Amino acid sequence: MFDRLQSVEDRYERLNELLSDPEIINDSKKLREYSKEQSDIQETVQTYREYKQAREQLQDAKAMLEEKLDAEMREMVKEELSDLEAQIEELQERMRILLIPKDPNDDKNVIFEIRGAAGGDEAALFAGDLYRMYTRYAEAQGWKMELIDASPTGLGGFKEIIFMINGTGAYSRLKYENGAHRVQRVLETESGGRIHTSTATVACLPEAEEVEIEIHDKDIRFDAYASTGAGGQSVNTTMSAVRLTHIPTGIVVTCQDEKSQHKNKDKAMKVLRARVYDKFQQEAQAEYDQARKSAVGTGDRSERIRTYNFPQNRVTDHRIGLTLQKLDIILGGKLDEIIDALILEDQSRKLENASNE
Repeated sequence: MFDRLQSVEDRYERLNELLSDPEIINDSKKLREYSKEQSDIQETVQTYREYKQAREQLQDAKAMLEEKLDAEMREMVKEELSDLEAQIEELQERMRILLIPKDPNDDKNVIFEIRGAAGGDEAALFAGDLYRMYTRYAEAQGWKMELIDASPTGLGGFKEIIFMINGTGAYSRLKYENGAHRVQRVLETESGGRIHTSTATVACLPEAEEVEIEIHDKDIRFDAYASTGAGGQSVNTTMSAVRLTHIPTGIVVTCQDEKSQHKNKDKAMKVLRARVYDKFQQEAQAEYDQARKSAVGTGDRSERIRTYNFPQNRVTDHRIGLTLQKLDIILGGKLDEIIDALILEDQSRKLENASNE
């Protein structure tokens, strides 16, 4: 571990030199690339330096104990030794976590796709609940939300809703939401008090940059058509809605949220690029089944990951066996307790796998 940490520190120092080089400063692409690399390893380097300083202080304190000290000073040195040993242990644990290979998508924006699944109108209503939950969470984080496309129902739910959350580190916290979400509640129309169960599926995709996934114009079929649903006078009078079909994969994206066909096409391209990128990523990761199992719930989207039980005000995340009697709070957008627990479990599994290699 310490050889790797020293290599990271050496690379950090080399990046300092490169970022001071006039040739690099005048090359915006390299400047951006090296700045990001330095930013990514900065916390690791700072922690490693804290660790080395604490080790030196520990050696100095041990040397002092070898000297002739009065009782009071000896007690102070022993107390310092105890504090330093605890600090070093904590820093070692932090360094182990920081050396876990970082998901290259963690800093990206997120494209969410929520669909009502089993349960008819109730599933669509639940999809709306989930949409509002994520919107409130994004607002609390200071992230921006951008609606891309929606198929609302008359009761206030959504058959499908697609939106983007823009914010640094958004994917690192929201990627664990992939999967089937189940709701249990008594319908307003149910006179006997019977609990109804329905589901909605959530796909959380990292936004893909053009440099990461190249999609050629010849591989896209473009169709324009009149918008449907609420939208004012432009509805059904202008060909503003768009449909993009990626011919090699068969992936289809529609967008009609904007009155401008150009804006709808731009939004649809973001979704198409993310879906194609995700498809290629999933295919590549399928070759590493064991590696995928080390992650918590970021793979198979048919997996039932969470149950929201209204009668008992209970939320259960089945992947880590976490149950909270805080359904109202969680649907209000306070997801950190669940997300932090998922991240901790994911890190623990990866550390265990690394120690077994």
